[in-house]
Formats: sequence, C-alpha cells, structure tokens
Amino acid sequence: MAEPRTRHRHRGQFFSTPDLQELLYAFGDNPHPSGSLPTTLATLDEILTDFIIESCHAAALCASYSRRQKIKVDDFKWVLRKDERLLGRVLEQMWKDKGLKEEKRMMDVEQVGRAENAAELAGIAELGGVGGEMKKKGKRRKRKAEDEAAGDGKRAREA
Repeated sequence: MAEPRTRHRHRGQFFSTPDLQELLYAFGDNPHPSGSLPTTLATLDEILTDFIIESCHAAALCASYSRRQKIKVDDFKWVLRKDERLLGRVLEQMWKDKGLKEEKRMMDVEQVGRAENAAELAGIAELGGVGGEMKKKGKRRKRKAEDEAAGDGKRAREA
C-alpha cells in the first residue's frame, strides 16, 4: 500500500536488539542472544516497521472515508479484520488492558475508603467548596439565581 504522503524514512534500527531477539526466540530461533545474525535482526526490524507504518496509513485512510481527522481503535480493527489471528490477539490485549484498568480503579476505591485517607479527602473537599454552598458559574446559573432572587421579591410583595 502506498503512503498518502511520502516522507523521509529514518534509516537504522527502530526496535531494540533484545526485543527483536526475544521476538525471534518466540518464533523458534536460537535461545542464545548471540545466535541471531545482525542481518536477520535488521530485516525483522524493517519488516515490523513497514507493517506498522502501512497499518497506520490504512487506518488513516479508513478514518478519512468516515470523514474524520483522528484515527480510532475501530479503524485499526477494520484494517486487521482479514487476519483473524492478529485481530484476535489485538482484541485479547485490549481486553486485558481494560481488565487491568478496572482492577487499578478498584484498588484506588479501596484505598479511598480507609480512615486516614478519608480525613485527607474531607480536607480537600472543604478547600474545594464541596459540602457547603457551591460557587455558581456561567450565565445560565447566574440568570437562574437572579430569577430566583427576583421571584422571591415578587412573592414577598404578594404576601
């Protein structure tokens, strides 16, 4: 797939050598770090870089068809839809990431409920104006407050 705008490509290695060696080992290469040839590492680096760039350009093209400037996760899902294994792996990683975020949020909630943190939160709430009269901002709230004040004056005159 051709790039929409050709740019000067950085020559050299984008990925670190240990990462590439681990990837090669995962696919059955020699377990010793000195076992991978430099040309093999350079070729794998170039293949990975081209794949990532082409996937990003395809996702950008998908976003432009939808008349959007920003690329969304769904654009990448659309690009990877034909490769079931790759799409499944991406969805699995997204599911794991969502689970980790949920667990982290639950840990934060548990820490907030402790007694020593509750006192700190109460102090912060007082500084922020929570619990007392909240500051009214914006034209709508100001107008509503004026109307209420005017309404109270009319009621006072009627009584």
